[in-house]
This record gives sequence, structure tokens and C-alpha cells, in this order.
Amino acid sequence: MSKQIISTAAAPQAIGAYSQAVRVDNIVYLSGQIPLDPETMQLVEGDVGAQIRQVFKNLAEVCAAAGGELDDIVKLNVYLTDLSFFPLLNQIMAEYFQEPYPARAAIGVASLPKDAVVEMDGVLALKNEYY
Repeated sequence: MSKQIISTAAAPQAIGAYSQAVRVDNIVYLSGQIPLDPETMQLVEGDVGAQIRQVFKNLAEVCAAAGGELDDIVKLNVYLTDLSFFPLLNQIMAEYFQEPYPARAAIGVASLPKDAVVEMDGVLALKNEYY
């Protein structure tokens, strides 16, 4: 088993004792991303849609640093402070993913770091040249 820490300046830096992602063989465990602008480390301005899109952008950057892309995500966990945002999440997610979609959980939570309205983490399965 080989373990590699994934880090990129193109996504927000960890704001705690964790890594942006950890790769074990061809599986990458993505830490939670909130809608931070990686340059300012502040929440993006705009509506809920802007926050959701920023999270997908941040996840895409970490996926790229690991050698993959969003479509390689096999499991996505979404945390929303208001489940009324769920239809908008589905609409925006369809802009970033194609079928077959990843497995997903959407969970309502009381609060998120920096008062974000959305956070996502997931599992990425990198393509293996042997398959």
C-alpha cells in the first residue's frame, strides 16, 4: 500500500489538522471543501449557487492535483445548512457531472465552517492503466 498526501495551491489550503486529500493506491479520499476562494481564503460572494459552484471548482482542483477529474468521483457527500437548496444542488451538479453519476448523500446540518451553506467531500477512483 502506498500513501500520498495531495496538496494544491489552486484550492483552499487546509484550515485545520488535515490534508486536502490522501491517495492510497488508486483511491483518493477528498477532504471537505467549502466555498472558499483559494486566493483570499474568504467565502465567495454571491448567492447559494455561487457557493455550490465554488465548491465544485475547489473539488475539481484537488482531483486534478491527484491525477483525476470530477467524473472520477465515485462517492460524494454533500452537507447543506438548508435542505431547501437541494433542488439547486441537483441542477448545478448536472453541470459538472455526466451519467453515470457518483453515489451521493445529502445531509442537512446546523452549521458549517466560516458560515458556509455547503460543504462536500468524497472518494475518487483514479483510472488504472491495467484495467
